[in-house]
Amino acid sequence: MADCIFCKIAGGDIPAATLYEDGDFRVILDLGPASKGHALILPKAHYANVYEIPEELLCKAIALAKKMAAAMTEALGCDGFNILQNNGEAAGQTVFHFHIHLIPRYENDGVGLTWKQGTLTDEVKAEIIQKVQGKL
Repeated sequence: MADCIFCKIAGGDIPAATLYEDGDFRVILDLGPASKGHALILPKAHYANVYEIPEELLCKAIALAKKMAAAMTEALGCDGFNILQNNGEAAGQTVFHFHIHLIPRYENDGVGLTWKQGTLTDEVKAEIIQKVQGKL
């Protein structure tokens, strides 16, 4: 897409701090990092979200996330790692080009990626199972 910032970055039209690149992806350091080393996996082709990206390319993206997380953990000496992917504004997606966040975690880093646990009741469990299985 001509007006997509991530398309321009992934395609090399806008300079970025590139950690890795191949024919399908560019991995860059995030300009607004949650922690030291926060990076983004960007496919070079435009897909708005996980619902649009072809399954084969999604599998490659997840394999790349594993490879990058291992290399970054060793290189940066982080204590943990978040691999995060948001879909839709309500889920925190702000750039509508599929991407995966690679977030190295350090003890007491203050990065807030937690939530308040709820309770799964038998009634809600049955409803969800019925609705989702009906769509598969």
